Amino acid sequence: MPVKRYKPTTAGRRISSVDTFEDVTRQKPERKLTIHRKKFAGRSNQGKITVRHRGGGADRRIRLIDFKRDKFEIPATIATIEYDPNRGARIALLQYTDGDKRYMIAPLGLKVGDQVVSSMGKGEIQTGNRFQLQNIPIGIQVCDIELQPGKGSQLVRGAGTGAQLMAVEGSYATVKLPSGEMRMVPKACMATIGQVSNPDRRLIRWGKAGRTRHRGFRPTVRGKAMNPVDHPHGGGEGRNSIGLKRPKTPTGKPALGVKTRHKKASDQLIVKRRKKGRFVGA
Repeated sequence: MPVKRYKPTTAGRRISSVDTFEDVTRQKPERKLTIHRKKFAGRSNQGKITVRHRGGGADRRIRLIDFKRDKFEIPATIATIEYDPNRGARIALLQYTDGDKRYMIAPLGLKVGDQVVSSMGKGEIQTGNRFQLQNIPIGIQVCDIELQPGKGSQLVRGAGTGAQLMAVEGSYATVKLPSGEMRMVPKACMATIGQVSNPDRRLIRWGKAGRTRHRGFRPTVRGKAMNPVDHPHGGGEGRNSIGLKRPKTPTGKPALGVKTRHKKASDQLIVKRRKKGRFVGA
């Protein structure tokens, strides 16, 4: 949705921008479809920090999203389009004809009053409907894609993202992901027609440190500003370089351009790697 900029009354306000929320039709969520979000500040079940720079932030309630949409052949009406503080995309409240209510990730262009359906067979190709990849025409843009049939969507769920169905051959369908990667997915996997909503989220400028803290991110200190005992980049006099051939993590592992994906069984399903110029994790 459009991004709004305010009159620059402060230094932080001058460079910041906000989402307009024009598409949101309801302020409070369906209470029965939310649970309390417990904070762990990046710590594992052993109490050790496994993700740095996490903590604090505004209190949130988790919206229970139906990633499977396994109420097949039962039409549902879009009751509301809502804001979800846990993701960039909007979510839609589905009101099924049998009275059940569930949340789904809202595709771009979906409006209150529209009807959507999830089906194991063929059906009308319209935004919000969900079918198996083998029942979707080639070239259609899809989102919310499963990796294993019946497991629930795992791919293409971020705000503004969309994948393109390139081919269906044998037991697999070939999908072009937003990163540029071409991947084969079992053709029995489900996918939603359309592009994920709120594509302008990437244009938001947070403007000041406080807004980032509200999101649950704590400050990041440069390694070269530390002492040698605290970081491999630490130490030295004045504005020195890190003194290494390549950057390292605080634990001494290479930090830039290093493969983080090693010999996974699903590598054989990747037809083409992601676009050059981005970080390649394989």
